[in-house]
Amino acid sequence: MTTEDASQTQGNLTQMPTRLNESSTEPMTTTRIVNRQTRESISDHSPVGHGVSTPGPDLTTQDFKQAIEEKASNFTYVEYEILLSGVSGTSKEKNITLDNPAKVELSCRLASKYPHLNIVQVAWKRGNETIKHINKTENSWSIQLTVTDENELGSYSCTLKGEEEFKAVFHLQVPKIEGKEKPIISYDGDSVVMICKSSSYTPITWTWYLTNGSEQIAINDSLMSDKYVIDRVPANTTHLKILKLTKKDDGAYWCEAVFKLGKSKGKLKLKVLTFMVPLKPFLVILAEVIILVAIVFLYEVYSKKKEKHAEDEKEFEQVEQLKSEESNGVESSSTRHRKV
Repeated sequence: MTTEDASQTQGNLTQMPTRLNESSTEPMTTTRIVNRQTRESISDHSPVGHGVSTPGPDLTTQDFKQAIEEKASNFTYVEYEILLSGVSGTSKEKNITLDNPAKVELSCRLASKYPHLNIVQVAWKRGNETIKHINKTENSWSIQLTVTDENELGSYSCTLKGEEEFKAVFHLQVPKIEGKEKPIISYDGDSVVMICKSSSYTPITWTWYLTNGSEQIAINDSLMSDKYVIDRVPANTTHLKILKLTKKDDGAYWCEAVFKLGKSKGKLKLKVLTFMVPLKPFLVILAEVIILVAIVFLYEVYSKKKEKHAEDEKEFEQVEQLKSEESNGVESSSTRHRKV
């Protein structure tokens, strides 16, 4: 091997760690990435060959550090602060949405109206794990995070203890998916379209699931094109169209958005009705109307019969009265004739 070939080979080997780092998909914090890459460079990536000089561990570690710093420098830097100005013993909370890896600085700052307070203890925690913080200003305390995967999301709390106690909680989370809270109602034989949306963030991909008991089954529209149609345009919205609905399509559906920092799901419910279902209230009302009309009709018939019976009785009484009067008149006339 010539000197030129050896030099070229050594140059390629020196650049190898950078390329390995760029292609690495396992996200970690900066310190852990450096350690992991260093071990790989010694054990897994040592070149084999005669007359080829390899870089020592210090040079390899330095190259990896530079690559990591370059990669981290491309992350978006965001800063969030909670101003502690409320009642002692209460906590303030803030939701932070992240869809891409980022450098995040979280700060809790004591309001200027508490200059007299003597803060004796400041603690930053994630769960039970204490995190080292810095004094950003005299009354402000911060932590700096490099969030590269979903394992670094979650709740981070800052607690200030002294004469009074204050607490701030930051919730780092992936974007939430907007679905429909109320059930979607459709009918047997119809089609329905369900929509999920990520308002301010664009997912890498979308996946739809249907619920079968306790399992979630991914919907593959390419294999079941006669039943499902999935539209992914625009990129932050997804539509699931279900054709020829049956009662079996009734149930819960999930839309899953995949971001660089994790996954987020939205839930929708579908209720499939038969055409007899909407007729039931109408039939009930119709039956009630028929019964009411029948009652009114029978009452009218009864009333008319009663009135007729009363009229007949009255007429009978009048006839009887006339007969009585006529009978009395005949008797009076006979008496007068006898006296004469």
